[in-house]
Amino acid sequence: MDKVYIISVFAENKPGRLERVTKVLAEANINILAFSITSTNGFGVIKFMVNRCQEAYKLLKEKGFTVSLNEAIGIEMKDQPGGLYEVVKILSSKGINIESASVYVAETRKKAYLIVEVEDTAKAMESLKEENLKFLKPQEIV
Repeated sequence: MDKVYIISVFAENKPGRLERVTKVLAEANINILAFSITSTNGFGVIKFMVNRCQEAYKLLKEKGFTVSLNEAIGIEMKDQPGGLYEVVKILSSKGINIESASVYVAETRKKAYLIVEVEDTAKAMESLKEENLKFLKPQEIV
């Protein structure tokens, strides 16, 4: 099983912050494949899955953003009603708590992946080995 990576950018929740972050990625021709924003009390976390994660992380750091690189697991799911349920039911049965999640739809609705961040990626991946799941590989992120 291969892990994938999510970039987290920490910023004040003010107009223009997302624009500044996405401008850095756009100018470097880095494609955003999935993202989410969470905020509370005037501060937020913007999470991205991109096609060139290490490069994006380095560029954002160089531009002065507070950024972290987080391990994640990409689990293929059916892009149909109940697809998400089937995957999260397995995670739940293994005692894996989802700390953060987003969805990446690959190949224009041919494949979808639930991208999850969990407390212990290695332990979660080990416990999922015996399940009949397909996982997103880093080289498939285009």
